[in-house]
Amino acid sequence: MTKELLDQILSKEIIGPVIVVAGSILLYGILKRIIKRMFHLNLAGIDVRKNKTVVGLVCNVMKYLLIVIDILVILAIYGVDTKGIVASLGVVGVVVGLAIQDTLKDFFSGIFILSEDQYRVGDWIKIGDFKGEVVYLGLKTTRVKAYTGEIKMISNRNITEVINYSKDDSLAIVDVTTNYNESTEKIEQVLTELCRRLSRELPNLRGKVELLGITALGEDGVDFRVTVATEPTMQYGVERMIRKEIKKEFAQHNINIPYRQMVIHNG
Repeated sequence: MTKELLDQILSKEIIGPVIVVAGSILLYGILKRIIKRMFHLNLAGIDVRKNKTVVGLVCNVMKYLLIVIDILVILAIYGVDTKGIVASLGVVGVVVGLAIQDTLKDFFSGIFILSEDQYRVGDWIKIGDFKGEVVYLGLKTTRVKAYTGEIKMISNRNITEVINYSKDDSLAIVDVTTNYNESTEKIEQVLTELCRRLSRELPNLRGKVELLGITALGEDGVDFRVTVATEPTMQYGVERMIRKEIKKEFAQHNINIPYRQMVIHNG
């Protein structure tokens, strides 16, 4: 009697489903831990709620996939022909996939954008010909706001190339033209002293303001260039402040900035 009971318990109809379910639970736990660790490393700096959303979606998809596989394996253990079921699931999957393929493309593209940290909310980016700040980043769409206020909503599947201006330091470049009859040594001395002062006073800098020297001998005069590394996307404001200070210094030291003049002869 005991032997018969033991044989029944150890039969594949009893022990098989138990092993399948236990194995799936163990596998799900391992994969879930790996996915959480992977996304935690890749999504450093991304909003915590968005991180949890992505991890939850991936884990749910994986869980339901394991449940479907478990059901098919257990049915096969009990002698049920699962080929017809698999074929039916395949047909249903194809129909559903065709119906929502664009949505699925958006979804997976959104996951890749997040996992690869291509950009995040607050970054200044350029997609195609549209340039602006990322104000929303979802698994289906990305919203970018131009500095003039327009907001463009872009499906994630259509985002193939992105220029991110917020990933690294920006570079402020200021070119100033002086008359040919001005002393080069005097201009360089004035600009060098100005660069030292601005390096201490200007905000949003990531380095020292530097005078590169003469960059061009143009029709109107001699071009000098001043550069400095700034915080991402802060270069435009820094350039405006540098130009203002250069104009003040040139006026104080009687250095002329050339301008075009038109002579009209009245015959």
